[in-house]
Amino acid sequence: MVADARPAARLHGGACRAPSFAAPAAGTTRTFETFEQLKMYSLKCCSLRALFLSMLCRSMQISEAEGKSEILPPTIQKIIKGYNKYLRPFFDNGPVSVGMSLDIASIDTISEINMDYTATIFLRQRWTDERLCFDGNKSLSLDGRLVEMLWVPDTFIVDSKKSFLHDITVENRLIRIYPNGTVLYALRITTTVACSMDLTKYPMDKQTCTLQLESWGYNINDVMFYWTRGNDSVRGLDTLRLAQYTVEDHFTSVSEAVYETGHYPKLVFHFELKRNILYFILETYVPSILLVVLSWVSFWISQSSVPARICIGVTTVLTMTTLMMGSRTSLPNANCFIKAIDVYLGICFSFIFGALLEYAVAHFCTLHRLSSKELPKDEDEDVEERNGVLAAVTNSFSDPDDANKIDSNKSSKTSIDAKRERSKPSGCVSPMSVAKRLFCIFDCLHVKNPYHIDNYARFSFPLSFIIINVFYWVYYLYF
Repeated sequence: MVADARPAARLHGGACRAPSFAAPAAGTTRTFETFEQLKMYSLKCCSLRALFLSMLCRSMQISEAEGKSEILPPTIQKIIKGYNKYLRPFFDNGPVSVGMSLDIASIDTISEINMDYTATIFLRQRWTDERLCFDGNKSLSLDGRLVEMLWVPDTFIVDSKKSFLHDITVENRLIRIYPNGTVLYALRITTTVACSMDLTKYPMDKQTCTLQLESWGYNINDVMFYWTRGNDSVRGLDTLRLAQYTVEDHFTSVSEAVYETGHYPKLVFHFELKRNILYFILETYVPSILLVVLSWVSFWISQSSVPARICIGVTTVLTMTTLMMGSRTSLPNANCFIKAIDVYLGICFSFIFGALLEYAVAHFCTLHRLSSKELPKDEDEDVEERNGVLAAVTNSFSDPDDANKIDSNKSSKTSIDAKRERSKPSGCVSPMSVAKRLFCIFDCLHVKNPYHIDNYARFSFPLSFIIINVFYWVYYLYF
């Protein structure tokens, strides 16, 4: 009997294996007298198990359907039935039009070093999908997680370096469907976007940054982008309060992006930022002006006070160098243009260094004058007196006729020399005459009293600094 039971179990595929009669389960009192009774018992067990499994599957299906019905109303269930999210609307009837609008929640940082800005925006997109039309007068707001069941545009930010979608407490997405099939899809995004900056007039500069939206995979034959309200499609800039900038102007434009793979729709938002200069006036310009004025104090100190004047000059030069290095900490390390603040700090450094050189020149001229005064002059005076006495003696012993002859000879020589000079060509200039002119120029520049150098510096340094400041501010503020 035991040998006949194993083939019977194999006939049923081994799904319900019959218990053995030789070794009944412990605690059981059922015994089978024939093989037919065992077979009938095994069939009952299999049918009961199949019935239990079918009831379990049916209950799970019912609970899943009930869960979906709790999320989706009956109208949406009808819409979603047979909906293919991988096909865009109007797949065979031309491109789908997608309207865009933005709300600028904040502009967190604007970096000159990285040449980018970080902003938090609310991006809203609208399009019409005829497959989502339903009967009614009210729109349906769905859970943001149901966006996976619908077709959405593949919009991306062109110059974005880093972007993320906020997900606290859930993903910040909104889906709203209107009876005519219009879909509103809204996102809350924080993005870091590149902005090419011209820092030539820094810190009196104006920067124009952009936010560009394009379609990644759909070209202009599939998708068309447009601003829903023109320039009013972007809001929130009027209420922004930036630490270093002021938003002066903003506008929108529509264009096409041309790539090797085709022409793609493109929306561009332009906004102009003007830098507030008050911070830089207090931080850089005023200290540099005060250092220049401090360097002029040495003009009123006696030239004999060498340590005092040298100390002022060296201190102002070193302080100005530190100020120039500190002003470049928030700027790119390698750039190929000179900024307005670099020009001004260079002018101030030149005036401070010039004040130090002025004292060096004045001190040198003073020492040269003192050394020239100490030369012996008694021998020269004796020689001049002797020559005068000899000339008087010779004049007294000479005859009047001889004197007349000497005078006539002198007059004839001077007339001959004059004729020779007139006979020379006017274009030729002798080297001696050029040297005499150069000596005359140096003699004019020669300062007879070195103490007057400080007097000239007291007047010339402030006047020239004021004139240069006028030209500087007029040029960078109005040109």
